[in-house]
Amino acid sequence: MTRVRLVVVSLLAVVGVAISACSAPTTGPVPGSDPTAMVLADGYEPDDLNPLMGYGEEGASKIYDGLISFDADRSPQPNLAAALPAASPDGLSWTVPLRPGVTFHDGTPFDAQDVVATYTAVLDPARAATVSSGFPMLRGVTAVDPSTVRFDLTYPFLLFPGRLTLPIVPSEALATPGPASNLSLGTQPVGTGPYRLTEWRQGSSMILDANERHHGGAPAVRRITIVMAEDDNTRAQRTASGEFDGTVLPPSLARGIADQVGAQGMALREHSSADYRTITMPMANPVTADPTIRQALNRAVNRQGMIDALLAGQGLPASTPIPEVLPEEVEPGAQFAYDPAAANAMLDAAGWVRGPDGVRVRNGLPAGFTLMYGASDTVRRDLAQAFASDARAIGVDVRLEGLGWDAIDPRLGTDAVVLGGGNPFDTAFKSWQLLHSSNAADGYNNPGSYRNAQVDAALDAAQRAPDRASRAAELRRFQSAYAADPGMVFLTFLGHSYLTRDRFDGYQPVVEPHTHGTTWGPWWNVEDWTPKS
Repeated sequence: MTRVRLVVVSLLAVVGVAISACSAPTTGPVPGSDPTAMVLADGYEPDDLNPLMGYGEEGASKIYDGLISFDADRSPQPNLAAALPAASPDGLSWTVPLRPGVTFHDGTPFDAQDVVATYTAVLDPARAATVSSGFPMLRGVTAVDPSTVRFDLTYPFLLFPGRLTLPIVPSEALATPGPASNLSLGTQPVGTGPYRLTEWRQGSSMILDANERHHGGAPAVRRITIVMAEDDNTRAQRTASGEFDGTVLPPSLARGIADQVGAQGMALREHSSADYRTITMPMANPVTADPTIRQALNRAVNRQGMIDALLAGQGLPASTPIPEVLPEEVEPGAQFAYDPAAANAMLDAAGWVRGPDGVRVRNGLPAGFTLMYGASDTVRRDLAQAFASDARAIGVDVRLEGLGWDAIDPRLGTDAVVLGGGNPFDTAFKSWQLLHSSNAADGYNNPGSYRNAQVDAALDAAQRAPDRASRAAELRRFQSAYAADPGMVFLTFLGHSYLTRDRFDGYQPVVEPHTHGTTWGPWWNVEDWTPKS
């Protein structure tokens, strides 16, 4: 198939300050009034635009470029690199030639020093970069010459080119020492991407304008205005009224209004994904730490029922973090069937006895725990409610709390949460981050502090596998070990649903990672789109 750049569209709304704080608020264009512009609505806002703090870590930016991007079939392609990285015979170093003639948005030239500065900041403990956990294999980076860099690893890592999607920032932006969170990049991004941020208004709107000097050519879609609209129903109604050229919506809501907007030239786009939703089971909680509780809950949840009833059928059941869209990596024997009778029998045998209210008790400890979810996320809310209902049916009392993420963060170690994540580019690495004991209590990496020596060994072997076949075999071994002692209750791999006005050529469907808002979707390659004639 034709390959195009897959640098993820960072069209999501942004929390922060306006670049032009003293200017009057901008009124967005009327959708369709300018054939070279579009207006999108988004329900999510990142904390900032600093790549070292996680923005665009997997290529999710139009403001920045990484050395590598992914195309529509998930193959790595050169972006700021002039060619794909070349590995040394022992696999312990990768050499990357750099694309010549590239400039940052501020006009400064891009070269090897910018790459070295970016990745050195990632590895510097004093920077406290949140993306550092994504590079456990990286020992250092060196400028071979102004147009070549070399990455040195602590162990061979077969898919290392796929780790090089991290946005590159100018070395000048990193000249000030101190924590990465203090850098001006968070509110004043400077990249080489196909779009530059020209206006940013907290909770209201964001404008991206085409980068005339982009190495891939100036985008034909000249301006993208993103309007913040957090509430799903409100966003759907405003889209149906013709206010936007596109948005992301929960699957059932998107299908529900698709007929209404079809007459306005709006199309329903549905993408498969590796984006899981799972229920964490913190090991510091005496109920969720119990292996029988975890085994029983994995058999008590009606995954397909949730997908059919809550997601309009748009999704696939999940038992592990390895998605069915990558069948060569899936272990069939590690899938949990819906079997509440077996779940009840397991709890009975383990001494969890039902009380008068139907809730089980063992040694005076009620089988109950709190499950948190992001209050503004209707899909997580609905899944949490369905999970609680299925758990109650086997005598486990799940108390729900919809909270802001600032309130959720400090409770990750003791209370369960509806967690999202995953990507289709390197499932072994994402599984390692989520479930390896070395990442215990590292924020949203293994937030429940799950520990299993067999799982660790298989994930370590997958990271160091010499070829894809060996890597897939180790992944299947990991899933078998995990299913024997599950650390979470995976529910589903979501289907992602979008509505978009059909005014441009260039749309290509893709298998998506865990994303928020319009970050991917139909607009993942918008810089390559052209207006319909």
